[in-house]
Amino acid sequence: MAKLSKEEILALAAENKVEFIRLQFVDILGIIKNVAITIEQLPAALEGEIMFDGSSIEGFTRIHESDMYLKPDYDTFTIFPWENESGRTARLMCDIYTPADEPFAGCPRNVLKQVIKEAETMGYQMYAGPEPEFFLFEKDEVGNLTTRTHDKGGYFDLSPIDRGGEARRATVIALKKMGFEVEATHHEVAPGQHEIDFKYTPVLKTADNIATFKFVTKIIAMQHGLHATFMPKPIYGESGSGMHVHQSLYQNGENVFYDPDSELGLSEIARYYIGGLLKHARETTAILNPTINSYKRLVPGYEAPVYISWSAQNRSALVRVPSARGDATRLELRNPDPTANPYLATAVMLKAGLDGIKNKIDPGEQTIDNIYEMNYHERRARGIKNLPSSLSEALKYFQTSDLMKKTLGDHIHHHFLEAKKIEWAVYKRQVHNWEIDQYIATY
Repeated sequence: MAKLSKEEILALAAENKVEFIRLQFVDILGIIKNVAITIEQLPAALEGEIMFDGSSIEGFTRIHESDMYLKPDYDTFTIFPWENESGRTARLMCDIYTPADEPFAGCPRNVLKQVIKEAETMGYQMYAGPEPEFFLFEKDEVGNLTTRTHDKGGYFDLSPIDRGGEARRATVIALKKMGFEVEATHHEVAPGQHEIDFKYTPVLKTADNIATFKFVTKIIAMQHGLHATFMPKPIYGESGSGMHVHQSLYQNGENVFYDPDSELGLSEIARYYIGGLLKHARETTAILNPTINSYKRLVPGYEAPVYISWSAQNRSALVRVPSARGDATRLELRNPDPTANPYLATAVMLKAGLDGIKNKIDPGEQTIDNIYEMNYHERRARGIKNLPSSLSEALKYFQTSDLMKKTLGDHIHHHFLEAKKIEWAVYKRQVHNWEIDQYIATY
């Protein structure tokens, strides 16, 4: 049941002089969309009476089935902390429904809610905490985007020594005013690269937070004359941007991943959950790393995971178990990047973990040695497989995965696959700068 009522939202909007409301949702490809309404339309919006044309959204629906309804989640009502000449703006995250008042099969938020229900039937509630990274770049003299940065920061530098640092601090302040619990914020390894980590929350709220975070970060960057990008690998030779996701399961308020009597402090449930993540790693990669550029990050040498393994000591592993125990016991999946649809990404992670629990999938022994230093034969002897090395390869595993079809449903599975096949086909036909530099003078 919602903590906020319709009457309370209307009162908050009036008290804070809100003039506009963004009814927000995320499309299949993870792009945040919104229908903007005036304060006079808010009562109708809270009743789920606002429609939009679904045929205009990538992969949503056909022309003759175009009418879609936005049903807001009352507990996501948030007022943006900035103000313009038109007054203040608030937002509500929405589920998408058909005219028959049924959840729309193409709504990513509904997909996650279905997996959450499955977890609840098993007695579990998933909590997740993301670590999204992003770059802040300059614009040129006419406002075009560049990959230039006047960044003077280093790893974990918190001082506001340039516009990037100021923009990151302003983003954190804005998020805190919106009710986010920010756990950490720091400069990352690459020039112009930053990270802001949220406190773990129930997974639906986590997905909402990721979508909102990306939107707010871009707005604040614009206010500082910069451009924020969540592109995984915008600069050759530098570390890329990931979005490690910390996750744990709770039952009756207790963290079920913790077992003080086991060698590593991990319960059998935690081990099975790891087993599920590892078994389905190749199938989930297309969702967790959904762009062609994602695979420029997933290469050896930049701390991004490449091999399917787990460890409590080793950051080269795909699944890492941080040292904290007790209520803070958790697993960290390290391959997701911030271009992933937050609802589909958390849904497939949870589904894979639940499958591991249901089928008691043994993750095997942890890998303590640095996998990057092993050769092919050493990895093969230990049964360590690779993640897909391209979007095309990832789509082959995704296309044949029964688990992905069950998780996403036929509609999203089909439309996501078709959209990404088109993306790959267009990419293959392009002539890239590297090819010109490499071949035009030689041949």
